[in-house]
Amino acid sequence: MKRIVEIVPARPGWYARWRLAPDTTRCYPVSLWALLEETDEGGREVIGVDAVGQWPGSEENETGGEFVRYLFQPPDSGAPEDAARPDELGIEPTRQPARLKAV
Repeated sequence: MKRIVEIVPARPGWYARWRLAPDTTRCYPVSLWALLEETDEGGREVIGVDAVGQWPGSEENETGGEFVRYLFQPPDSGAPEDAARPDELGIEPTRQPARLKAV
């Protein structure tokens, strides 16, 4: 079993690339990074959660989607050519990192 040790907002420019078909990929902006720890073995890993709530290993990812890799593209150079548009995701484009709000 894994537990979340820490969560931090992702800086602009980070994307998660998913393979939707043999010759089709789609990138989504990474919203946050989570540090996970194995409760029994003590091993740690960092995962990125993208703007549509997907992460490698989740059972609720897009049907048929396979995680390929994380990539960084400086915001000044634009989004990757296979990036989902913000209007497709229902989010506003920004160059500022997300801020976590206390509830």
